[in-house]
Amino acid sequence: MIIEIENLNKSFKNVKAVNNLSFCVKEGELFAFLGVNGAGKSTTINIISGILPKDGGKVTVCGEDVDKHADAVKSRLGIVFQSSVLDKRLTAYDNLKSRAALYGIFGGAFRSRIEELDALLGLKDIVKRPLDKLSGGQRRRVDIARALIHSPDLLILDEPTTGLDPQTRAAVWRVIDELRKTRGLTVFLTTHYMEEAAIADYVVILDAGKKVAEGTPHELKTAYATDIVRLYSHLDEAEKQLASLGYGVCRERGYVDVEIKGTRVATQLIAAYPDLFDDYEVLKGNMDSVFLRVTGKDIREV
Repeated sequence: MIIEIENLNKSFKNVKAVNNLSFCVKEGELFAFLGVNGAGKSTTINIISGILPKDGGKVTVCGEDVDKHADAVKSRLGIVFQSSVLDKRLTAYDNLKSRAALYGIFGGAFRSRIEELDALLGLKDIVKRPLDKLSGGQRRRVDIARALIHSPDLLILDEPTTGLDPQTRAAVWRVIDELRKTRGLTVFLTTHYMEEAAIADYVVILDAGKKVAEGTPHELKTAYATDIVRLYSHLDEAEKQLASLGYGVCRERGYVDVEIKGTRVATQLIAAYPDLFDDYEVLKGNMDSVFLRVTGKDIREV
């Protein structure tokens, strides 16, 4: 395990930000850490990275106890924060140079690393420009380069694509995928985009500092999400017949939605009532449905 957290607690005065939290992250995994604002995600990240002291529990990162070996932990992880920590008065190059110096990367080693990051992130056209002259997507690329400058084993991405246009979001994910394939990089992700969480290897959902659900996306969707059979023909008959069987039925203009628990139920319905299913589709439950069912909140609205 690259991260092991046991019974983690952290309070701010009377607010319990993290409440007896335990989870693990496997090496090479894309791990999604979900929760609305204020759920405890950033507090947990700050404790993992040695920025914030904990009140209780145990945190091990890359085999090191964060309390005892904070410097060793920091040398092996990179962080892309929600808000950029780059100096807007400096060029991208100077920002990266000052960051590299903290890890003893100078001269030819630094120039070589910049070439590697350019190949990965496309920095050549922006690296000598001041940060305040770059677009949001360009600055995000430099943020990621900063986090990767020392070739970390663990990359923490705290809402890395929030506010980015779809093209830039796709570019960020291409970089992440490449790093995972070529270097086996472990990625710890927080996001408000459930389609990003859906591609994770493992997901933990927080609410008010507590872990309220965990599992693979498939396991979570199976446990918490509702599938839909959408029928486009025989609407009056379908609505009446399926409602009488106790299914949740919603009639909309042009179709009828029937809530089901899993595709096996859909198969059974189709076999039992073939005349109703001349024109239909099965819509799988998604991570938005999981999050809403588990927390009672829409992650994009809180």
